[in-house]
Amino acid sequence: MKRQWLLFSQVVTVLVAIWFVVGTLKPEWLNRRVPISGVTLLEAAPNVAGTVMPGSFSPAAKVASPAVVSIATTQANAPAHPFQNDPWFRFFYGDREDDTPQQGLGSGVIVSPEGYILTNNHVIEGAQEIEVTLSDSRHATAQVIGADPDTDLAILRINLDRLPVIALGNSDTAQVGDRVLAIGNPFGVGQTVTSGIVSALGRNQLGINTFENFIQTDAAINPGNSGGALVDVNGNLIGINTAIYSRSGGNMGIGFAIPVSTARQVLEGIVRDGQVTRGWVGIEPSELTPELAETFGLKQTNGVVITGVLQNGPAANAGLRPGDLLLAVAGQPVKNVGELLTRIAALTPGENVKLEVVRRNQNLTLNVTAVQRPKTKVPR
Repeated sequence: MKRQWLLFSQVVTVLVAIWFVVGTLKPEWLNRRVPISGVTLLEAAPNVAGTVMPGSFSPAAKVASPAVVSIATTQANAPAHPFQNDPWFRFFYGDREDDTPQQGLGSGVIVSPEGYILTNNHVIEGAQEIEVTLSDSRHATAQVIGADPDTDLAILRINLDRLPVIALGNSDTAQVGDRVLAIGNPFGVGQTVTSGIVSALGRNQLGINTFENFIQTDAAINPGNSGGALVDVNGNLIGINTAIYSRSGGNMGIGFAIPVSTARQVLEGIVRDGQVTRGWVGIEPSELTPELAETFGLKQTNGVVITGVLQNGPAANAGLRPGDLLLAVAGQPVKNVGELLTRIAALTPGENVKLEVVRRNQNLTLNVTAVQRPKTKVPR
């Protein structure tokens, strides 16, 4: 009996010791309630350091965020009025500070270890000084390499070492419903990451740029996000955040980003040639509507109607006429005006391509030689 009692005592002692150790080091294993100031709380199990929560976009944000920069610009206003110091002028018109420099804020994305930064043209347009701030708090004065108002893109360059660089994704494979992150510096509060989905693709005819092929997203984009990054769930760049639809000036869930395919073309053209060279054939296209189809006697439901052809232009010389329905350029089908303009702009001046058209319900193939697109003023 004495032997059994001794064994029982030893077992109890060991169990109590185990309970004490577990209760001290791992109380969650015992579902232990910890009293704090008289209130009993149930503590969740702490996450292991480095563990990513299910559904978290933290990995994508960590990959992309270091390459997104804040851009501060200084732009001088119009010079002061010549009678600014006249007492009577000041009596009637008050004190004016037209000569006070204006400050602007925006974002940008480092896309090359050589220091090239993609941003919006409207972020740096007219700026006398451009300062770039990296996520690691380093500062640098940026040089404008070039700008393309037709797409509202600009290329800057900074001279710093060990630059974080974002990887370019493939915007052409993006699909409606894909998860995306918008990264930038809204309202100057500091780098901010918001999430959403691709709401639509190929948005055009918005009156923002000459060439419009926007990715629409509901990820929150606000003033200051312009020029920032739109990235996929892997942290790859798929767009440059550019504009929002808003009645209040803030986010309403409708934002637009320039596809990275367009941005890459602009970057390579400006760095290589100092400008973006685009093809041009001299046509005025319109969307195919039931009214236009009836007017020109067309039976097709796809393509773009040619409503105007420039006299003696490349398209006119190739035999294209008003009323023709353009189906494809260089073997690539066109579904709307924006897609057609993008296809033609991508042509190299001097390049001869085939246009597939329908005229009076008869299929034709015309050969046209593209020329360099004349410079035009961007609608504002």
